Amino acid sequence: MQVRRDHFPRQQRQLVMPATLPNIPRVQSLKVHGVTISNSQSATEHVNRVISSSAQSIHALRLLRSHGMTNASLHIIYRAVVVAKLTYAASAWWVFTTAADRQRLEAVIRRAKRTYLCSSDLPSLAELVDSSDDTLFNSILSNPHHVLHSTLPKQTVFSYGLGRRRHNREHLNKSSCLVQSCFFVRYVV
Repeated sequence: MQVRRDHFPRQQRQLVMPATLPNIPRVQSLKVHGVTISNSQSATEHVNRVISSSAQSIHALRLLRSHGMTNASLHIIYRAVVVAKLTYAASAWWVFTTAADRQRLEAVIRRAKRTYLCSSDLPSLAELVDSSDDTLFNSILSNPHHVLHSTLPKQTVFSYGLGRRRHNREHLNKSSCLVQSCFFVRYVV
């Protein structure tokens, strides 16, 4: 006998919020060290702020160009200001972006290339984020005095050689969506 799924609708878990504290308003998002964190595990609000801030910097670069600044100088400033804004703390928020968020962020770089505000060989934002994640992970892995080194899983010894791994650490259990978004879990697993 087949059971039709529409007879047993999936129950949705309701998130039970704790009671509010007196004189402390409940907020939907919070800005911590320049990164906007929302209670919906979405980076869209942060992406909106980064794109808006980048647009202001790009306007300033266009003004500099109109006053005679060379393209080479504009490329250096674009990388130092706009790319820095786009990639700031990306290891923390990049995994929470949607495909639409990523397209909008990539569009900032594509427009700059089209208008010669940045070098045409500038990598995509996804490549820049991956590169910075690799650099951070290798720095944590190779420096025992790094503040995050103690949070790495234990080292393991392999008695077999199935292929080269990026690290010699134990694999972590991925128990939830939020845990899977953690920087270490993405690299150690």
